[in-house]
Formats: sequence, C-alpha cells, structure tokens
Amino acid sequence: MSSVTKPRRGRPPGRPSAQPDGVDQRARLIEIALGLYARFGYAGTTLAAIAREAGMTPAAVHYYFKTREQLFEEVHAAHIVPMRKHVESIFQAYAGDPATAFVKVAERFVDVAEEHSWIAPIFFGDLLTDENSFRQHMKKQVDYKMQEAFHARIREWQAEGKLHADLDAALIMPSIMSLTMLLMAARRKWKDDPMRKHVDRETIRRHAMALLGHGLGPVKA
Repeated sequence: MSSVTKPRRGRPPGRPSAQPDGVDQRARLIEIALGLYARFGYAGTTLAAIAREAGMTPAAVHYYFKTREQLFEEVHAAHIVPMRKHVESIFQAYAGDPATAFVKVAERFVDVAEEHSWIAPIFFGDLLTDENSFRQHMKKQVDYKMQEAFHARIREWQAEGKLHADLDAALIMPSIMSLTMLLMAARRKWKDDPMRKHVDRETIRRHAMALLGHGLGPVKA
C-alpha cells in the first residue's frame, strides 16, 4: 500500500503568528520604528524598512499598520501628546513667571531627548533637508488655534515686561528645542570631536539653563 502525502496546510487567515520570543508584534514593530527614527528620521523610516529590520514581509507589517502615518499616530499619542501636556502643566505652574517656565521646559526637553533618542531626528530631519513628509503629517496633529493662543499669551507677557520684547513668539519654542533636543542628538556625532567630545547630558542641561536664565552677558549681582 503506497503512502499518500497529505497536502501541507497553509497558515489560517487572520492575525500573523507571533515571533518565537513571544513579544507582541505590534509593540515590537513600534519599537523597531523608533530605532529607525533615531537613525534615519521619519522620511527614511518606511514600512518596508521596518519590515526588513523586523525580518518580516511588508505584507505582514501591513497587517498591523496600513501606512507609516498610522504607525506614527500611535507614537504621537503615546509619547508626544504626554510631552505636550507636561509642558502645558509647567506653564500652568509658573503662570506668573514665564521666564522660569521656559527654563523648566528646556530642562524637560533635555530629559525627553535622553529618554527618546528618536525625537530630535524626526523633529529636525525635515528642517535640514528638502523632505517634508513629517511636516505634512504633523499639520494634522497640531492645534493651530491653541498655538496661536499661546503666542498671544507670550506677547502679553512681553507687554507686561515679563519677557524680553525682542523675542519672537513663534521662535521661542523652536529655539529651546534646538538648544536642548538638537544638541542632545548632535552629541552622538561629537565623540571623536576634540573640541566637543566632553559634551554630555549634564553639560547641555547646564549650558541651556545658563543661556536661557542669564543670556550671554555676565550674571548680574
């Protein structure tokens, strides 16, 4: 009696099987995306790139995230929204002292950049290249009415003499991000730079606090 070879059964339809390590695939893919953001920014982090890094097919990644925008929306909700709420709480706590509030915000940005190495590359990547995919995506996430209200409040603080009159309301937060997050990202490039290899997290924090707190002039007695 000849043996009959049964046809191999394919994987049943539905959710792709989990990796052998048991890590939830969705969370795993997001972590891989964050690592790619840190190396290549938002523009360089496609679903195909995530699939290659994860050792999966693009179709398998597509099961979890239809587009990279959808993936980033989860990153935005999990990381950027809480950061913004924290910043808002700082201004609420120091409503009568905006100069101190901005210094506290800068200190928080140093901590955020330390915790999330991907955040500076995605925020500054578009600014340093002709790529605008991240900027276009973020337009959907920004509450421009709230942002304009904040700029109006800055101008009120200036009129009240609580902030320097020459500051531009639209440039304060980008300037603070550059002074903190951008430098935190740049320090990885300075390991072999004889002039800046000493720069670490505490150096950047101290520098930002001094520059924002006292400007470039000597400390007044």
